[in-house]
Amino acid sequence: MDIAQQAGKHLRRFYQDSVAVHMKEDNTPVTEADMFVSQFLTEKLTALTPDIPILSEENCQIPLEERSRWQSYWLIDPLDGTQQFINRTDQFSILISLVKNGQPVLGVIYAPILECTYYAMQGFGAYKKTAEQHIKLTFRDIEPNRALRIAVGSSSAAEKVRSILNKNFDYEFHIFGSSGLKSTMVADGQCDCYIRLGLTGEWDTAAAEILLSEMGGVVFDLNYQALTYNQRESFVNPNFIMAATQDFAWEKIFRSD
Repeated sequence: MDIAQQAGKHLRRFYQDSVAVHMKEDNTPVTEADMFVSQFLTEKLTALTPDIPILSEENCQIPLEERSRWQSYWLIDPLDGTQQFINRTDQFSILISLVKNGQPVLGVIYAPILECTYYAMQGFGAYKKTAEQHIKLTFRDIEPNRALRIAVGSSSAAEKVRSILNKNFDYEFHIFGSSGLKSTMVADGQCDCYIRLGLTGEWDTAAAEILLSEMGGVVFDLNYQALTYNQRESFVNPNFIMAATQDFAWEKIFRSD
């Protein structure tokens, strides 16, 4: 958490100025802030745990043959929500997770402009920390007889999600920034789920996985299978749902045709 907050100070500094933007091969933006904070996090985590390798979104050209030998590794996204950073919405975050034997076991999601930290560790619970409060996130059921609250990233994403939903149910869409921050809306009760139809990387979901797991939530793809980590050459996730609870008939909200 200290390292995430130190990285956040650097992001705030970049945020105050204009930054150079480049397009990556996958047609997504990257800035000098992404690269600087990636290097900063790598150096700090290496000093903290010299024997644990680090995989960053901005430094992920490591073949599966080598990665498959890792029992533990840090998985980081130095700037989750680069487009939000560029658009100056304040809705971006730093994601740090520790993955052991293919499962996230520790995660930190820190939003430096919103000054809010979410964190969790396997067996120790999930928490939210702001200047005003420090609370444990706890399990809650989805209230019956009201619209299902769904986090999405944009109006176009909402329409895309709506197209696969059962029209016999009511839905309420909440548009917010980075993937990590949409998961926190589920964790702290603002939304019932976050549905993602589109490209994300394993670094976008790992911290959210342990956060939701520790407060009774669940993450699964549209075939109701768990996401995987460090098991494929590609880091691209399938479409997925992050849900506040698995004790809900999620299959009923999707169209069967």
